[in-house]
Amino acid sequence: MQYSIRILAAAVIATASIYAYAHGNVVPQGVDTTGLPPLGEKWQEQNPYRGNKLALKIGSSAYNQNCARCHGLEAVTGGIAPDLRLLDRDCVDVKNENKKKACYKDTDAYYLASIRHGKVRNGAVYMPPFEGVFNQEAMWAIKTYLEARRDAAK
Repeated sequence: MQYSIRILAAAVIATASIYAYAHGNVVPQGVDTTGLPPLGEKWQEQNPYRGNKLALKIGSSAYNQNCARCHGLEAVTGGIAPDLRLLDRDCVDVKNENKKKACYKDTDAYYLASIRHGKVRNGAVYMPPFEGVFNQEAMWAIKTYLEARRDAAK
């Protein structure tokens, strides 16, 4: 019995690693943010494009070209990386308006730190850093898209 469990576990691990590395070396695609208000050098603390239709369009394209291979098409996870529709879902039902704003601000800060600096644990890169690849406008446009996906998932 233990032998078959070990074989099953090895098969699961082998299959998962094939999917995790299936995309091979990937070069991030540039994001054209023409038309979005420029944000300057100072990093914004909150999404300045929340509800901006052009940012939504740009963010959708940028996400699907650069993020979907790990986080899933249309931001619906395929199991490799977190479901980003859930990123700030906890904030939606907060009744106190000041606490809700604080929740979104915290989530925006977490998102920005993650996309700028990536995710590394014990020397393993789980998500590459995108600072220097995407500009601030592109990063916030992607966040605008993710917010729309959260709203569509309700």
